[in-house]
Amino acid sequence: MKKVRVGDLILGGGKIYVQSMLNVPAEDIAGSVRQAKALENAGCDIIRAAVPRIEDAKLIYELKKNLSVPVVADIHFDYKIALACVDAGVDKIRINPGNIGSPDRVKAVADACRVHGIPIRIGVNSGSLERELLAKYGSPTPEALVESALGHVKLLNDCDFDDIVISIKSSDVKRMIAAYRLFAEKTEYPLHLGVTEAGTEHMGLIKSAVGIGSLLCDGIGDTIRVSLTADPVKEVYAARDILKACGFSEGAEIVSCPTCGRTKIDLIRLANEVEEMTRDIKFPIKIAVMGCVVNGPGEAREADIGIAGGAGEGLIFKKGEILRKVPENMLLPELKKEIEIFGKELENAR
Repeated sequence: MKKVRVGDLILGGGKIYVQSMLNVPAEDIAGSVRQAKALENAGCDIIRAAVPRIEDAKLIYELKKNLSVPVVADIHFDYKIALACVDAGVDKIRINPGNIGSPDRVKAVADACRVHGIPIRIGVNSGSLERELLAKYGSPTPEALVESALGHVKLLNDCDFDDIVISIKSSDVKRMIAAYRLFAEKTEYPLHLGVTEAGTEHMGLIKSAVGIGSLLCDGIGDTIRVSLTADPVKEVYAARDILKACGFSEGAEIVSCPTCGRTKIDLIRLANEVEEMTRDIKFPIKIAVMGCVVNGPGEAREADIGIAGGAGEGLIFKKGEILRKVPENMLLPELKKEIEIFGKELENAR
């Protein structure tokens, strides 16, 4: 796998990074910086901003001044904007070489990025595929998307530029998965994964989890973005959860039962409160939230810490072994106490 540096991060080195994108207008610099800091605080590793006009390159300068994570400039068509963003200190350029005009313009961008050590992400999208490829394949097939991406890569390679990251997105999940798999067979470039135009917070998360998660489990992907019609901070939380579900990220993993007729507590509320309470935990821990004191500890014996509810009371357990019985209203604070103890024990063991 080829390694590409983006700021202080190394893509292709085995770690998978979370990316999101600002949705505040570029001219609103204060609002953009405020949203970018919220994304950084939520755990976003790379932040992308649209730069539609050359004067908007000053946003890149302000983002770099206020953030500690890498900043990506998203540019369409105008190579001069790319050059201005390079001058502003951007960490990566997202631009398609085939869309910016003459070979001299492509070379100008490639040369500037090479001199400053800035990689270029090529972003192929099924909704913006070249006409000749649509005519050749009849639709934006995975083969068409891959051929498009390889064509853009060649334009940069012809300019002696090879610090390249690729994304091949589609709103069709099966097409997106097939395209990334096909491309991964052909090259060693780092890949940015995403289902484009995935949809609302609910359906967009489902489509992204299927598409991104399938590829991650195949060992494909270096950065990910969960594209939601929602607050970008929710994209970051969703991406982090996908990484945890696929075993690529430390933090709290919550397992909880689906409830049944034996459930005597408000387990749905309790599970949601545990999930929110543990969202920012950085160390690896599996936490069980079970609705039945009869089967709960046994069913969740692989959990590091767990709670199981009964009628007005519940159990605190560790690796399936019951620690103590507590009143229902003390389940959450007692669980929090045990999680803190577990975290300290883990830290001391290191």
